[in-house]
Amino acid sequence: MPARRRIDIAEGSAALAAWRGGEASRPVTAMAVRYTLEELAARAPGNSVEVRVPPFGVTQCIAGPRHTRGTPPNVVECDAGTWLSLVTGGTSWGDAVEHGLVAASGLRADLSKELPF
Repeated sequence: MPARRRIDIAEGSAALAAWRGGEASRPVTAMAVRYTLEELAARAPGNSVEVRVPPFGVTQCIAGPRHTRGTPPNVVECDAGTWLSLVTGGTSWGDAVEHGLVAASGLRADLSKELPF
């Protein structure tokens, strides 16, 4: 089953383009983060990895074992600027992890094959 979209694709794309263009207001950043989290879930469906970008959103992605209670075994967390930089190719996954910009725990918490998009 495809991921359920809450954000209109055109609006989300526009927010991401605005962020790329230097617009960093909270509403634009929030829309861009939420849109890209939905896009990740659509491109890599599943429930084995939880991606958190506080305070804007969270999604589950990547096929594999599903967790149902408590803290999931595979978690990725970062701030909004880092997330959007990963999504747009401004920062590589390896560099972000190496420099402590991303907290990734669990065997499946490597998003290098999914990012950028």
